[in-house]
Amino acid sequence: MTTPAMTTTVTATAVGAPATGPDAATGPDDRARLRVAVDFVRRHDTATLLPLLLPGLDGPQFHSLTRHLSFAHAALLVFPPDQATLRADLAACGLTADTPPLPSSVVRDRLAARHRRDAAGLDVSILRPGVRSADGTRRAVEVFALTVPPGSDLRPVADHERVHQHEAHLAFEVLRPEPLLLRGLCVLLADRGAVPDGGGYNPHENGTVLYFTAPTASLAGYRRVELYAPGDHRDILAGHLAESPSGPPSGAPSGPSSDQPAETLLRLLTGAWATQALAACARLGLPDAMPPGAPVDRAVLADRTGTHPRALATLLRYLAMLGVVTAEGDRVRLTEVGTLLREDTPGSMRPLALMYGGPFYRSFGALDHTVRTGETAFDHLFGENHFDHFARDPELADLFDRSMAASTRMFDPVPAHPALAAAAARPGGGTVVDVAGGNGELLARVLTAHPGLRGVLLERPHAVEAARRTMAEAGLADRCGYRSGDFADVPADGDVYLLSRVLHDWDDDRCRAILRHCERAMPAHADLLIVERLLPADGSASLATAWDVHMMCNVGGRERRADHYADLLAAAGLDLLAHTPLPLDAALLHARRPTRP
Repeated sequence: MTTPAMTTTVTATAVGAPATGPDAATGPDDRARLRVAVDFVRRHDTATLLPLLLPGLDGPQFHSLTRHLSFAHAALLVFPPDQATLRADLAACGLTADTPPLPSSVVRDRLAARHRRDAAGLDVSILRPGVRSADGTRRAVEVFALTVPPGSDLRPVADHERVHQHEAHLAFEVLRPEPLLLRGLCVLLADRGAVPDGGGYNPHENGTVLYFTAPTASLAGYRRVELYAPGDHRDILAGHLAESPSGPPSGAPSGPSSDQPAETLLRLLTGAWATQALAACARLGLPDAMPPGAPVDRAVLADRTGTHPRALATLLRYLAMLGVVTAEGDRVRLTEVGTLLREDTPGSMRPLALMYGGPFYRSFGALDHTVRTGETAFDHLFGENHFDHFARDPELADLFDRSMAASTRMFDPVPAHPALAAAAARPGGGTVVDVAGGNGELLARVLTAHPGLRGVLLERPHAVEAARRTMAEAGLADRCGYRSGDFADVPADGDVYLLSRVLHDWDDDRCRAILRHCERAMPAHADLLIVERLLPADGSASLATAWDVHMMCNVGGRERRADHYADLLAAAGLDLLAHTPLPLDAALLHARRPTRP
């Protein structure tokens, strides 16, 4: 019952029979129970499930949980006579398993203990076929399968488990697991009546599990809550086990193992290897030689990509550990993560892999120089800033623009901002000015969403040509104008001005100057929308913290807190009205000129 590393999972094991949950069907028809689970996943989300699981959540607690948790999957235990029958049942319910079944030692051992059976005689596997919810979010049905051949003495086990559904659970993901957050979740669950109930550390997956008994007042019909945290958190586990009614299980560690710090540091030190493995995967064209969803023989893949078979096998084994591919004997298959490295995938992140494994990787090797002197490592290594360096090399300039576009999923909610809708409703239509708009990806999305808007994009000459291509491909060539220039050339008389991932490139003085150029160009009614990552005010884990180091090392800029941006805007004569979250840990800041009495 685990999720891929990089996420934290809270799961609840069912008792009783909630009318809408996986326990609603308790008869021998596993296919019917699968359909119930699929329907459950499609219809529910985080906001509807948490109040049922933890009745009495107050507003701050609810908002804290919904900020960190996302409903991921529903699970159940089924009892097919063989794997072929299981696959047929899944297919009949519209479920397709992307990976072969894996052994589930956790459920096997729980069944063995519950029914006093020899664990070696229980064949338990796990599959996680995906399900699209009503809002388009990809979730899963986690299927545990205990093989029960005809005439097997396991039939009583199956009958008991179908009735009591001990292994059914719901899962919520926490996207940024870190010790402070885990402790906070434990405290919050205890505050709502959940009781610590054991746990453990799995060195094979490098994951920590904390169990709770759900509050007696739970309306979801689930009695067991599991907190799964990728990483070695045995210090937290030790305290959790001490609070469990049964205390630490026999043989359980009472605290961090003596080699835990060394293991943790070693995993951190090999992070650079992962970056280069992903970059090599992209440079060699491995994802593009693997059709999405279809397994490929490793020898065939080596032939297609002109790579050394044994060396390729070694790389693929590491990529499988990273979750980029899955191994099926001598064949490999791209995962959803790996598919993002294909060049033809919408929102492809291949350019980012090439950039982070290329020029920016080299300059990160001089991070100590930046910390020692304050000089940007990129400038120190290449002899000029990255803007000038890339401008001299058309291929690098194109790669940089495409790498910026690779994170455009953070733009998805931007066109729905009320300021853009108001501009589109102006008589004769409004104008949106995208300042340093790159290849025009964000402006194209805005113009597509609002046919009543026109666009003007300000950029350097080579980037303007890329933006022209973007607009032409989107069918927007006749609705967008272009201006080649610098920040001093911000066009006047727009209704909405966009600054997307611009300010974090610069120090405070330069940011104030850029904002003043915008303010001078803005009519009194105009709005300014800024897309940036915000450093958390409470010091919690965030991509912005990592990007702050990246900006310092490679660009000479920085990430900032919301109040820091408010001060910069105020110095330019603008008020920060609000900031709202965007995907990929970004935020949309809304500013205007102060309202005059």
